[in-house]
Amino acid sequence: MTALDLHKELNTRSAVTQELSARIRESGVEYLYYQVVTLSGRVIAKVVPAKHLLRNLEKGVQFHRTALSDLQSTRAGVLLGGGAQAAEFTAIPDTSSFNVLPWDRSIGSFYCRLYEPEHRLEIGGAPLSTDVRGLLIDTHQNFVEQTGLSLKTGCEPEMTWFGDKLEVKVRPGASPAYHLGNLEMMRPIFKRVMEYAGAMGLDMIEGDYEDPGQLELNWMFDDCEKTADRLVTYRLICRQVANEFGVRASFMPKPTTGSMGSGCHHNFSLWRGTQNAIAEAGRRDLHLTDTGLHALGGLLAHAPGSMLVMASTVNSYKRFWDAGLFAPNRLNWGMDNKTCTVRLSANGRLEYKLPDASVNPYLSHTLLLAAIRDGLDKRLDPGAPDNSDSIPRSQESVRMPLTLGEAVQAFDQDAVVRNALPAEMAELYRDLKADEWARYCSVVTEWESKMYMDYLP
Repeated sequence: MTALDLHKELNTRSAVTQELSARIRESGVEYLYYQVVTLSGRVIAKVVPAKHLLRNLEKGVQFHRTALSDLQSTRAGVLLGGGAQAAEFTAIPDTSSFNVLPWDRSIGSFYCRLYEPEHRLEIGGAPLSTDVRGLLIDTHQNFVEQTGLSLKTGCEPEMTWFGDKLEVKVRPGASPAYHLGNLEMMRPIFKRVMEYAGAMGLDMIEGDYEDPGQLELNWMFDDCEKTADRLVTYRLICRQVANEFGVRASFMPKPTTGSMGSGCHHNFSLWRGTQNAIAEAGRRDLHLTDTGLHALGGLLAHAPGSMLVMASTVNSYKRFWDAGLFAPNRLNWGMDNKTCTVRLSANGRLEYKLPDASVNPYLSHTLLLAAIRDGLDKRLDPGAPDNSDSIPRSQESVRMPLTLGEAVQAFDQDAVVRNALPAEMAELYRDLKADEWARYCSVVTEWESKMYMDYLP
């Protein structure tokens, strides 16, 4: 049996269909979104009347495969991902991902796994090599089977809200962070976001106001594939709430010059059953076990090569150029040191600060697993913790990419990172980002006009 056959069999078991049909009927859902996440982290979907549920549990829905690369054409006009003649792929819903949209309870949704269509000779029914969500699920399962450890993560999704009534006054040299008045100004927005998030399965735990217009709302950590699903769901919720209030919700990593930028720090720990394997039970001091040290060693060793995913846009690299604004600009780690690339926190987790607000969480967690696995296998040493202020840029032994173009080169040079992705996915993702960089390099910006238009004579 193919992977597609097995998924169909699981979906069409009588207990599964009866339970799901009952939930849909009782919730009043009339339409269903079949959702797919692209390489860039965008969500594409088809809508189908709910009366066709049983058919779609087995048959799924079909998409043109270039949709996974956002139907992006290169500057030369080449449609990336196989061209217009490329075969479609089959998207089969994961029944466990079913949700009802709290802003319109007549609509439900699934996330899907992707497969080669059955009619394709030799490869029909195989997992699609450019399915980012399916890749993370399989990678984590293999990691658990081979190491006995599971990866649990929580994300810190900073993002910025823009609107006429959302502007704040900031005293020169000060920050609006944590100010209750600013949080109160955002009260209708954060309440609506947290209400919808709770209804869609996110266990919201805390939030705060940071830079002008910037909110960070967090939910409870969990297995990494669940965290990735929830981050994508959270972004959809923010877009909906922005529409309802007539404002704009942006996950742009650096929305304005001089702003703090928006990160998406990945807090992670490794678990063996119910025991956190990077922290020793009973110890009160900040300390990493050997497992934690080697995992950290792998993470740092492959940080430059991972930047193409962790900081995936041209704009991403603007976070790393402003000293003093908390984005890491050196490859180091520290014990409760918020200026480092990776921080060991007091509650036994490691905070990886390179990922930004635009990150594709399925790809970032896949590379996180690959780097950790390499560190464990090779018993890599992360070196001594850095307890100094890392913000002032200094000479460092490993140079981090500071532009998207440099990140493409670092990705090409790291075999562990590239091999963490199927060959077709690695090549397509790399080509997408290389084209994005080329497009940026060819554009005359407002900064250039101001700098050079009247420069001579």
